[in-house]
Amino acid sequence: MAEEKLIGKVTHYYGQPGVAIIALADVLKVGQTVRFKGASDDFTQNISQMQFEHKDIIEGKKGQEVGVKADQKVHENDEVYLVE
Repeated sequence: MAEEKLIGKVTHYYGQPGVAIIALADVLKVGQTVRFKGASDDFTQNISQMQFEHKDIIEGKKGQEVGVKADQKVHENDEVYLVE
């Protein structure tokens, strides 16, 4: 099984357009795979797009809050794991 590392936490979710705001505890790059895990959510997806302050970025840094397109609905305080 793939190794998982806690990389952040969901601070907000926008239903339209399906964007999760993640407070990063480590670096996250476009193209990496993450797992959203919470009380009612548990799924894995690839990060296809990421934004910081409404601008497209390819890498989010520790301490930033970034927006990523979520494949499914997520909730505040869901944990986000990097799947390696």
